[in-house]
Amino acid sequence: MKKWLISLVILLLLGFGFAKLKVSTLEEWYRELTGPAEQNDQMLEPENFTEELGFTIEVSQSMIYEGDLLLVNKDYPVPEGLHPETEAVSLVKNPELIDGFGVLDNSIMLSPRLVEHFTAMVKAAGKEGIHHFLISSGYRNESKQEELYREMGPKWALPAGFSEHNLGLSLDIGSSQGEMSEAPEGLWLKQHAWEYGFILRYPEDKTDITGIRFEPWHFRYVGQPHSTIMQEEGLVLEQYLDELKKRKSMSATVGGQDYRVFYYPVSEDQVIYVPAQGKYSLSGNNIDGIIVTVAE
Repeated sequence: MKKWLISLVILLLLGFGFAKLKVSTLEEWYRELTGPAEQNDQMLEPENFTEELGFTIEVSQSMIYEGDLLLVNKDYPVPEGLHPETEAVSLVKNPELIDGFGVLDNSIMLSPRLVEHFTAMVKAAGKEGIHHFLISSGYRNESKQEELYREMGPKWALPAGFSEHNLGLSLDIGSSQGEMSEAPEGLWLKQHAWEYGFILRYPEDKTDITGIRFEPWHFRYVGQPHSTIMQEEGLVLEQYLDELKKRKSMSATVGGQDYRVFYYPVSEDQVIYVPAQGKYSLSGNNIDGIIVTVAE
């Protein structure tokens, strides 16, 4: 009887215009997250399948390669067709963007959106007497990255297309007071950057996972609640994306706001069911799936 009712729900969804798309159904989702249906009869009761419990999203395979959670490393290059250079601007040519920090030279480029998040962070540091931040590198095009790779070699740089600097979501932060491993600015960021959506991308105790030596200056924007979850669980981006795939969902509370984060494998255009309510955002992982973040 239950299987018949679940099938009816699926047919109703198809009737609403999803006939040409693969449907990630309630039954499939609950089996994935909670185990075999026979062990979760209460959760699979037809009366639980209401719009109040969730919503559907049409997704495509191209969405795997868009968003703030893309993994870029020696194994996963910046996706083809992504053009971060269209958002990056020269900070020197847009001095109104420079507020509470300095820039090393006139080559520094960042997207205004990333500058906005960074500015909020350094202003918070300023309230604690930490003032000497200096951006030493931001977005780099592949030509610049290739030049750097030739000059510094594989021990110190990644090939063009495999660096987070080519993605436009990372920046190297320095201090006019000394090395970032010891300067007040570096110590403050190590302790507080996650509160503002940034992560220390290559920490000292994760070099075996990231494959990159300790870089106390390199910070990556992933946004909330992802930076909070990664901080609380001691994860770097590679580990966080792996954990999402294993657990299927994770949650956090940030500033009184509850979040739920879901992972969905995507191999073709399809409809996914999200068992939550609230404003949501999407990001691919640059590998095989999509992350849905819901602010409940």
